[in-house]
Amino acid sequence: LMDVRMPGMGGVEAAALLRGRATVLMLTTFDDDGYIVAALHAGASGYLLKDLPAAELAQAIRLAHAGVDQYSAAVTARLAAMVRSRTPRPTIELTDRETEVLRLLATGAANREIARSLYLSEGTVKNHISSILNRLGVRDRTQAAIYAHEHGIL
Repeated sequence: LMDVRMPGMGGVEAAALLRGRATVLMLTTFDDDGYIVAALHAGASGYLLKDLPAAELAQAIRLAHAGVDQYSAAVTARLAAMVRSRTPRPTIELTDRETEVLRLLATGAANREIARSLYLSEGTVKNHISSILNRLGVRDRTQAAIYAHEHGIL
């Protein structure tokens, strides 16, 4: 079991490192499209919300271990809505640096983590994110992460 936000290394990043070596089931309070998509892209075997009753959680763990992906009902509904609402968007050109920032943003990395990874200041990362949001015509990080996943930027 892994949470999307953890000290040191986020769960999405940890899931990507463990892909193929362990079954990772996300268990979190974050009912967020960006985290859901990033976790699945990283190889998580499911995404459960922490309001799940203990007996259902135990069953979900057993099923995930047996190879059956597990999702909370709310997560399943969100995934279905994302698929239904998916409309092709024109390809938008980002600079190489913006693409690097977007790639990290889409994994769930915080501004501080992005800054550290790319040897930038947090202010510069914020500027890049603002530019990315404007260029993509999206309102927030979650929509930018979804765009990155839909357009193979990761």
